[in-house]
Amino acid sequence: MTAGLSARLDRISTNDRYLIVPMDHGITMGAVEGLVDIESTIDGVTSGGADAVLTQRGIAPRVHENKNDAGYIVHLNGSTTIGPDESDKRVTGTAEDAVRAGADAVSFHINVGSDHEPDQIEELAELTADAERLGLPVLAMAYARGPGVDESDPEALGHAVRLAEELGADVVKTGYSGDGDSFERVTESTRLPVVIAGGSKGTDRETVEMVRGAMDGDAAGVSMGRSIFQHDDPEGIARAVSAVVHDDAAVEEALRAGGFVEA
Repeated sequence: MTAGLSARLDRISTNDRYLIVPMDHGITMGAVEGLVDIESTIDGVTSGGADAVLTQRGIAPRVHENKNDAGYIVHLNGSTTIGPDESDKRVTGTAEDAVRAGADAVSFHINVGSDHEPDQIEELAELTADAERLGLPVLAMAYARGPGVDESDPEALGHAVRLAEELGADVVKTGYSGDGDSFERVTESTRLPVVIAGGSKGTDRETVEMVRGAMDGDAAGVSMGRSIFQHDDPEGIARAVSAVVHDDAAVEEALRAGGFVEA
């Protein structure tokens, strides 16, 4: 690992643990709740302990003054919910574009098992090669997703994270298998740090319990979007999740840290 790559990984993590808040949903869903005033949201989640925020590169000018020295990841593909196929993620920039936008890392989404997997494999491989030349970490968002694919099957998720490692990623995000025991099958499939996606919004307790389960299954953290940025208290829920990820807190302790149960 080069000095530059190591330094940039440190900027998007704390002691090799990751709390990333992706907010690239504007390209996918539009200016939804939490993204209209994205500046305030970024300030809140990073004040609550997020290690890094993630957006498309065009939002970079709205990020830097509000991220409280947290890391910044630029996402480099996307699609929309109103388009013909949301799984058909198209390239939205290059590693060099991300560097010009002030990124500490880049990310790329691949749906393993989808009809678009072949193109996305080629595109991710090209990105990791370009990023390696720049000493820029790559977060691969590798989902088990496609016709007939069980998106929470630990074997399928394990295949997805291993594919990310094989293609040269540095960190991998994937879906959660539902419990810590089964998620160990996912994390043992790769030597990369594995972070879980947030999935659909749940209650505060459900969110924290999911994070606790993933960490018990040897996850390295979370990359959690709507459950944090669309929360009524983004700073508070970030603080609760951070307590689990960074302080190894139990569920009740984490909920107290976020201010959701009385001390």
